[in-house]
Amino acid sequence: MVRMSGVDLSAQLGHLARRLQQANTSLWNALVSDETTSPQFAVLNAISETENADQRTVGEMIGLDRSTTAEIVTRLADRGLLRRVRDPRDGRRNLLCLTDEGAAAHQRLARRAARMNKVFLAPLGSDEQKALLDLMWRVVAAADDLKP
Repeated sequence: MVRMSGVDLSAQLGHLARRLQQANTSLWNALVSDETTSPQFAVLNAISETENADQRTVGEMIGLDRSTTAEIVTRLADRGLLRRVRDPRDGRRNLLCLTDEGAAAHQRLARRAARMNKVFLAPLGSDEQKALLDLMWRVVAAADDLKP
């Protein structure tokens, strides 16, 4: 039997990205919320930052495709955290706004998410934390540029 040498997974970006996401999800569920997901929080956050945001704009702001954004918006609306209002200037467009409950949830989740990030990045020094985040943004931006 011929034995093939394995690939060093510690140098494989996809493997490390998946492991990082697993760790992020585990910490998110433990320290932030087991009810509201990180992408749901990203939607709430985008709406809180943008007046008169429509669903397409929110999805673009946070890097989600249209169908995923629509599903998240529906779930958050069903939970009473946001509402859709028909744009008076364009009847095909829904504007999104946080309800009072949604604004309170966003503030609570934002505090917890900030604390979670500190825990997650604690193994790194402050310069290393900044470098990691800068490098991750560069890779994400480059990947966005490759999209058709």
